[in-house]
Amino acid sequence: EAFALAVEHFNAGRLQATENICRQILAVVSDHPDSLNLLGIVYAQSGAHGRAAEHFRLAVAAGTLCRTRGALLLVNDRPDVARAAGADGVHLGQEDLPVKAAREILGGDAIIGVSTHSDAEIDAAVRSGVDYVGFGPIFATRSKGASPLPTPHGIGGLRRAVERARPLPVVAIGGITAARIAEVAGAGAACAAAIAELCAAPDPAARAREMSEAFRGGHRA
Repeated sequence: EAFALAVEHFNAGRLQATENICRQILAVVSDHPDSLNLLGIVYAQSGAHGRAAEHFRLAVAAGTLCRTRGALLLVNDRPDVARAAGADGVHLGQEDLPVKAAREILGGDAIIGVSTHSDAEIDAAVRSGVDYVGFGPIFATRSKGASPLPTPHGIGGLRRAVERARPLPVVAIGGITAARIAEVAGAGAACAAAIAELCAAPDPAARAREMSEAFRGGHRA
């Protein structure tokens, strides 16, 4: 399984801090290159969308770190930035460019995923030709602030989403913690996305390792 970092908008003053978090989490890739089912979404929210220059700088920096660790880089929301930075793909939200347009920008080999929150959005994602389906929120999340999100779907909702999205892999999103990630794996998710659980951890590398091992344990259970 590939380990990926998805990079969103950031505050220029926190570039070094963001790079440090990326570096710590990516260290886990070298330790366990064949055992990671954890999709670490590392970002510092600026609150001002459209800062393409800053987004590009962070994506380039993250891309350098990813290449040294054999990891993938997915840029959040912006296929233009992903292409300019040489990223492996993009993760799209429901209000971002359509998948077809993103594919035209990035090409057929790029990895494209999309966030979904309902049956209808899962069905549309599958028809659109994405490579994976993000689904959530699974649990209440600390990472989206005032952004409107549906009521958490829970483990039962995740199981239904996995079945509905087949044969595409599902990335579980929203409130994923080290304590609950084994449940997520047991429900059939191919990967789990984590923001606050990794970025707010005293030791992001140790937390990433803990979550990866718990996820693998959940798949074996």
